[in-house]
Amino acid sequence: MKKQNLLLCLLSLGMLASSCGRFGNKEDEKRTDTDRIVCVSKQLTELLFALGAGDKIVAVDLSSTYPEAAKKLPTVGYHRMLSAEGIIAMKPAVVFYNGGQDASIGPATVLPQLQKVGIALKEWRGTETLEDIKTLIHELGVYLHAETKADSLCNKLDADLQRVAEKRKTYRDTPTVMIIHFGRASNIYFPFGRKGAGNSMIEWAGGVNAVDTSSKFRTLSPEILVKCQPQVILATEFGFDRLGDVGKFKELPGIALTPAAKDNRIYRVEEHDLLYFGPRTGENILRLMEVIHQKK
Repeated sequence: MKKQNLLLCLLSLGMLASSCGRFGNKEDEKRTDTDRIVCVSKQLTELLFALGAGDKIVAVDLSSTYPEAAKKLPTVGYHRMLSAEGIIAMKPAVVFYNGGQDASIGPATVLPQLQKVGIALKEWRGTETLEDIKTLIHELGVYLHAETKADSLCNKLDADLQRVAEKRKTYRDTPTVMIIHFGRASNIYFPFGRKGAGNSMIEWAGGVNAVDTSSKFRTLSPEILVKCQPQVILATEFGFDRLGDVGKFKELPGIALTPAAKDNRIYRVEEHDLLYFGPRTGENILRLMEVIHQKK
């Protein structure tokens, strides 16, 4: 009788251990570091959606405004002024951010705070060239088990860029273009310089950057802006929308004295279309071509 009770006891313990292990393994299999992503990079947010992983994102930074679905997600602050508490409250499995020259995470204390509470951090490469962005797309594809989708995005990008090269041959003019980032702040303008994605896209579209500086951005006074004499001004949505329309934009100091204003060649653009490379870069250059080469 005692042997029988001991056997039953051992069997019960075995079943319990087996049961715990079985359910525990299932939970481990379900739980991956892509289940709940907080993404604090506008570029990475777009790529995650493009790769079919938008439903994995639980929060983004304020600059992540593309695609439209990203605007509906909770935010954890601007990527240079993040709230560690806000990120922790979203209970993420991992935080995605850009590294390299694209790194712009702040304040400096935020990443150590997240690590301290056990939140995984995933740094992704910066992208200075088109080859960089294709490599990043493939790396994300592997990470998300979306390799086929990544291949498709890169193939489309190559095809779009081929169309860009062919269409550029049809234009004979080379307009000088200025991209004004964020519109105006205390009568100081922040145009894109001759470094970064925006400058490259202007050149591929058959234009030349009116701002002769080697930096990505620089501040310009109204007087210097006039000296640049841009034939086309591309105003990012933040500043343009704040003012309301082209007429109001032309009233800004110095703007009316540019060829762009005199010829009514001031256009609203989405900042994220020109600030970084992505799967839509070819499409964006094609649209840019139509804008900067059109005659009023």
